[in-house]
Amino acid sequence: MRRRDLLKAAGVGVAALTTPRIGRAEKANKLVFVPTEDLNVLDPVIGGPRSMRNYAYLVFDTLYGIDTSWAAQPQMVEGHQVEEDGLTWTLRLRDGLRFHDNEPVLARDVVASIRRFAARISLAEALMAATEELSAPDDRTVRFRLKRPFPHLPEALAGPGGNVPAIMPERPAATSPFKPVAEIIGSGPYRFLPEEHISGARTAYARFPLYQPRTGGPVGFTSGPKIAHFERVEWLTLDPFSAMAALRSGEIDW
Repeated sequence: MRRRDLLKAAGVGVAALTTPRIGRAEKANKLVFVPTEDLNVLDPVIGGPRSMRNYAYLVFDTLYGIDTSWAAQPQMVEGHQVEEDGLTWTLRLRDGLRFHDNEPVLARDVVASIRRFAARISLAEALMAATEELSAPDDRTVRFRLKRPFPHLPEALAGPGGNVPAIMPERPAATSPFKPVAEIIGSGPYRFLPEEHISGARTAYARFPLYQPRTGGPVGFTSGPKIAHFERVEWLTLDPFSAMAALRSGEIDW
């Protein structure tokens, strides 16, 4: 009722209503956000609208991130070693990586995830076509043995794009890449709260306390690489006019 009344009484211009106002949340540790469309796809590999991609980067992490110069930088990996004239790439996972079910992120989870998202991402598919063997020699090591050099390997594992190269546990990663996963378990800075998800209305996320951001890195690459500024993030699905009125009243932040 309040939003309808606000719409009826709205007497300000659209330009004033569309100015984003940050910091007007109910509490300083919560962000309330209205996406451009409803979040109706939860599998980050399947792809879909921009809201799906943004949700995926909240909940899931990727092996590499893209800096402001569009270069791939280590994210879940602490680095890589290239040998044999570019035919062997050895990736080392950062220590302490955890999924939202508190299980450790293991190299076999990474291998299964790569095989799954490569079927939906053209550059990763090209990488797999150039790969002789993809293996997990130990819990923190992922190794590519290539048929031919593939210098853009980090970019193939980084994205960005409509389909997110998300790392997930081996169990859901075994799902066909053309069928949505049944479990949403990531290792990113926020946990998806399935009990609060109402399609067409609302989605909520809680900060994952075991997320360990990477420190350091080159200039232009956010140290972290992700930083959770809020304890909780809520997405509300509203039509544009309701969203503008809610923004004006301070019911939403962005």
